[in-house]
Amino acid sequence: MQRIADESRASASEQRLRELLVRGLAGDASAYHAFLGGLAAHLRAFLRKRLDRLPDDVEDLVQESLLAVHNQRHTYDPGQPLTPWVHAIARYKLVDFLRRRAGHDARNDPLDEEGLFSSADADAAEARRDLGKLLDELPDRQRLPIVHVKLEGRSVAETARLTGMSVSAVKVGVHRGLKALAAKISGGR
Repeated sequence: MQRIADESRASASEQRLRELLVRGLAGDASAYHAFLGGLAAHLRAFLRKRLDRLPDDVEDLVQESLLAVHNQRHTYDPGQPLTPWVHAIARYKLVDFLRRRAGHDARNDPLDEEGLFSSADADAAEARRDLGKLLDELPDRQRLPIVHVKLEGRSVAETARLTGMSVSAVKVGVHRGLKALAAKISGGR
């Protein structure tokens, strides 16, 4: 019951932010300002989960992400869900931040058992970046079902609701998208 309420709240929040962004893109400055304020709160929660060991850096990363969203606002397709687009931008900023942090002089950092990165974490981050680039090459009808169903773990029905696609179109999109990704990976670009 709680999960359904949380999903409903998240969906309403997504819809509200999306509407504010669309109005902002159409020239409504107050709507755009409200969008950035609401998005900041959303990004703060999103990044806090991922930087639980570096809480002092969350706000800087929120600001970097907001700036990137602002600079890339022209790439947003109003017919598509907002959350995957925003999360992709925030993830890229997070990866950039972690790379910068890993590259600094770590002699003054406290030691812990695993350090900031394990090699598996770095490999996973690189794989996510590469996957993101490959996914960006797919049409939305294939990319969005893969992102929602396979990467975010949403149900096919929920993905259909979010994307405006039919349930069968989501299933076909996942199947064809995975086939296209496999071809790209194997060199059949």
